[in-house]
Amino acid sequence: MKKLVGVAAVALAVGVGGGVAAAGPGATSAEGFSGDAFKRTELYFGSVKPDGSEVTPEEFEIFVDKEVTPSFPDGLTRLEGNGQWRNSTGEIIKERSYVLILLYPIGDRAANGEIQEIREDYKRLYEQESVLRADSTEKVSF
Repeated sequence: MKKLVGVAAVALAVGVGGGVAAAGPGATSAEGFSGDAFKRTELYFGSVKPDGSEVTPEEFEIFVDKEVTPSFPDGLTRLEGNGQWRNSTGEIIKERSYVLILLYPIGDRAANGEIQEIREDYKRLYEQESVLRADSTEKVSF
């Protein structure tokens, strides 16, 4: 079992989109915050399919339940937003997007492969060119 935590309160505590340098296991910063170093992976999933239809929030929830939760059963944070990106033909696509935030111990060697599999499954199932991945190291406390 993973010691993954990604509940909304934790995402807010570490700052959505921001990085905090790791200070080591159980380290206390100058501000008195004691925390452990964890990896943070954010995955950004687009929703527009090549035929113009969209991956609905319900479809994405099913994807998370079947493809993500078995690998990260201890928790995650799911956000919805609107984004844009330039595809391989140079077209700018504006679309609804889904963001998953995963926090897991730095020593979890299986996580990388599981995350790559999630990305590949989504691209295959919903005919997507890519799923953006952003990794950082955070200091967290539960």
